Amino acid sequence: MRVFVLDKNLQPLDPCHSARARELLKKGRAKVFRRYPFTIVLQDRTVEDSVTHSHRIKIDPGSKVTGIAVVQEETGRVTNALEITHRGQQIKNALLSRRALRRGRRNRKTRYRQPRFLNRTRKKGWLPPSLESRVINIETWVRRLRKLCPITVISQELVKFDTHKLQNPEIDSIEYQRGDLFGFEVKEYLLHKWGRNCVYCGAENIPLEVEHIYPKSKGGSNRISNLTLACRKCNQAKGDRPIEQFLKKKPELLRKILAQAKAPLKDAAAVNSTRWELFRRLQNTGLLVETGTGGTTKFNRKIREIEKSHWADAACVGQSTPEKLLLKGVKPFLVIAKGHGTRQICNTNKHGFPISHAERGKYFIGFQTGDLVKACIPNGKFAGNYMGRIAIRFRPSFRLSIKGKCFDVNPKYLTAIHKADGYEYEFSQ
Repeated sequence: MRVFVLDKNLQPLDPCHSARARELLKKGRAKVFRRYPFTIVLQDRTVEDSVTHSHRIKIDPGSKVTGIAVVQEETGRVTNALEITHRGQQIKNALLSRRALRRGRRNRKTRYRQPRFLNRTRKKGWLPPSLESRVINIETWVRRLRKLCPITVISQELVKFDTHKLQNPEIDSIEYQRGDLFGFEVKEYLLHKWGRNCVYCGAENIPLEVEHIYPKSKGGSNRISNLTLACRKCNQAKGDRPIEQFLKKKPELLRKILAQAKAPLKDAAAVNSTRWELFRRLQNTGLLVETGTGGTTKFNRKIREIEKSHWADAACVGQSTPEKLLLKGVKPFLVIAKGHGTRQICNTNKHGFPISHAERGKYFIGFQTGDLVKACIPNGKFAGNYMGRIAIRFRPSFRLSIKGKCFDVNPKYLTAIHKADGYEYEFSQ
């Protein structure tokens, strides 16, 4: 991972090696500007005094995790990589819980309010909150990276799977999906749908073959709903027998496979629902936005013999991928979306009635709940140096959390390291 560098006017320069950053800090030529992602600001340099190179942000949107890579255009070096873990499912669960609470309250007739029908409107491009959060997370980090690095172009994996081509393999007029690339589209879709293992024996981490559930020789089609994945041993054992005959001694597995064959791909649906809105918002940045398919991404990764990961997939997005990607020393920066706290005015008891609380705030004497702080406690039971996140209280005692352990600490012993911004950060091993 390279270190982001800003000039004395806070304009982005080329990222530098971590050893170079340590040298600049030691000599006093630079100061720490931001802890996550680590950024330094030079005290004696401006953009006019430096040579900067064009960088490209490459994005591989995902339902649960999105990969982002920053690639230098001239050299093909991946200077920085991020993996953003979304909280879409958490948001959906919270909304379902709220809906159940309100439904129960109405049924008990404990509260009356006028019904609201036909009086709600949604703005153009509206997305459900669980999907909107995914788009906002990516948009936020694109904006942050543009402030820290000279970004000139964006590449986005726009189409995860071309379902039109998958449903009708005979269609032509799309040249890039002929030959090997079409095979990558189909295989990648099946790997996502069937969990990357043999559906018959459950074997993992072995080569898998595309298998027809209903044999083609018996009238089965090439539609995606009739395809699955099997290891070579199971594929040969099944042969051209109908699946009901092959699995007659395993009725549970048969029902599971037939149900999964027609089941929608939830994660792919989430990505497909947000892709165009994300594309529109990236275009609003004013930068050129290149697009590519999931099959293209996998094709680029395979021919360059790069191991699969979210950030590596991002580095391989689009036709602009350099012939040689320099990945040595790259360790992704893990970003986990946590939100900005609850918006509930009050909680409820087990019967659904509100529990009154004194009015709360998020800020107190310069600190905010969720701030990452360094605690230097000189004496007492918890004497020592600690680093963790705090929960504020309106008294001279905050709650400090460190890897599951919590205790109270006076704010006079605290120094803020990184202000709460709705994300938690880790470094991959």
